[in-house]
Amino acid sequence: MEITLVLGLLVVAVVLFATDKISVDVITIGLLLVLTSLGILTPTEAFSGFGSDFIIMLASIFVVGAAMQKAGVLDLLGHKLFTLTRSRKKSLPAILMAAVSVLSAFMNNTTVTAMFVAPVVGLARKLKISPSKLLMPVAFASILGGTCTVIGTSTNVAVNAYLAKNGLPPFGMFDFAPIGIVLCVIGILFLATVGMKLLPDYKEVDMIQDLNQQQYFTEILVKENSALVGRKIRQTVISQIGLQVLNIIRDGRNSIADADSVVRAKDILLVEGSLEELLKVKDTNGIDILADAKATDDLVSDDIQIAEILILPTNDFVGLTVKEAEFKRRFGLTVIAINREGQTLSEKIGATEIKPGDRLLVQGQADTIRFRQSFSDFVVLQEHDYEPSKSSRNSALSVSFFIGAILLGTLEVIPLSVAFMLAAFLCVVFKCIKPDEAYEKIEWNLLVLIGGMSSFGVALQKTGAAEFLAENINSLFSGLGPLAVLAAYVLLTMLLTQPMSNAAAALVVLPVALESAGALGANPISFALGVMLGASVSLITPFEPSCILVYGPGRYKFMDFFKVGSLATVLLFVAILMLVPMFYPL
Repeated sequence: MEITLVLGLLVVAVVLFATDKISVDVITIGLLLVLTSLGILTPTEAFSGFGSDFIIMLASIFVVGAAMQKAGVLDLLGHKLFTLTRSRKKSLPAILMAAVSVLSAFMNNTTVTAMFVAPVVGLARKLKISPSKLLMPVAFASILGGTCTVIGTSTNVAVNAYLAKNGLPPFGMFDFAPIGIVLCVIGILFLATVGMKLLPDYKEVDMIQDLNQQQYFTEILVKENSALVGRKIRQTVISQIGLQVLNIIRDGRNSIADADSVVRAKDILLVEGSLEELLKVKDTNGIDILADAKATDDLVSDDIQIAEILILPTNDFVGLTVKEAEFKRRFGLTVIAINREGQTLSEKIGATEIKPGDRLLVQGQADTIRFRQSFSDFVVLQEHDYEPSKSSRNSALSVSFFIGAILLGTLEVIPLSVAFMLAAFLCVVFKCIKPDEAYEKIEWNLLVLIGGMSSFGVALQKTGAAEFLAENINSLFSGLGPLAVLAAYVLLTMLLTQPMSNAAAALVVLPVALESAGALGANPISFALGVMLGASVSLITPFEPSCILVYGPGRYKFMDFFKVGSLATVLLFVAILMLVPMFYPL
């Protein structure tokens, strides 16, 4: 009965992860509550995964990475890279992927991808090539780079924590680096040759042009006898009809409007809306429709700027509508349009839900946009003009702390988790990042997922569900030898990473794989490494956060990822089965 319950919960979890209707951390906590309520796990067992030192290490890596990003270290690296590659058009994809994979070996792959999206789009514009030829390889390289070190991806940290918790020797920082490097080389060579021919050649979407074609921008003069005079914009007939007042030109000065701006006589209002809405307001007494305008003409001035921003999965307003996100109040920005999967949305923007990978066309003070970009609130998609960081002290300190942590942990002077905790502590103490910013940059939902799914692995073992699954898989494949059984688990992990996160898929398969290794008398570390790598090289669909980030800017379709990623995944699957037994004999 317990086996049936646990496996049933596993199926429910996979379905919920796949639907993406409920946050992964909420699903994970729900699983633990059910397991404890049914008496399958004790409270201590259910929440033991959250006390792992590897959880602390992962949180510390987020903090140190955020400190380096804030100090401009990543911008500097990106600038140096693009200076080197600007004149090397043919070798550009390979050089880009190599650089991305090296950075991703030590940093969160989503962060690395986010760092490269804007400069890659800018470089593609300058070289007059399609961003779709570069962005997918960048995302794939960030994923593959994580296979080189223990801290390269959260999946590696999660698997390592599970091994240590169950009395098996964990991996050192660079123990499986040779395998990871070969996987990266295979991926880069494939994507730079065959992959380039398979990648689509989509033209970049010009949101300003789309907006001028879809919406009408009109200047309205407010007369002295108008009923609008003295009213807040949200109280005017213009707003009630559905038109959006973007700017107010008063005494020759162009300023951004908001819902509480008070209209005065002789104001010129720049409004945006559909033709139907404009026809409704045309006969309103006390106003004159001056002329049609263009978005680029009146929305921009010396102080006011338009920018495209890329929405990250970590932005706290994902899932909210534009109105609920309160962009104007929180960030000082007005959302004019949203581009999603190549389509520019400009009607009823306030009621549109914000999703990861969306491109938002926003208007705001130039200083405000630069401020938000410097604090990593958004990734701004524009021509990439590097400005030397004003915090060179913080750049040097944060990089020194990060490298120091790697050296101390690798040389086993202190445990790896303590080394990164020390680095995060020093970043805060030396004011490379503020304490509240440090807490904001930690991906808490990911930590909850890893800690909770580790405990779910305990339930799989405790009830005998892991042994039950292992016996069935062994009975099917053991006649073909341990390599065939390992292949089955690597393939199962790759498939599960499509509906689930990589870390969750690895933690579900790992207990069963270790049980199988024990029954076969095989090396459990070989099986653990195969599962871990399998979770990190499944490139079949665009559901990885790194892929979501490039989906919109590259104008990709689902089949674009399937066509290129499935072939790359097959090559990497074969490579794993050849390389793992070479370095960790079965």
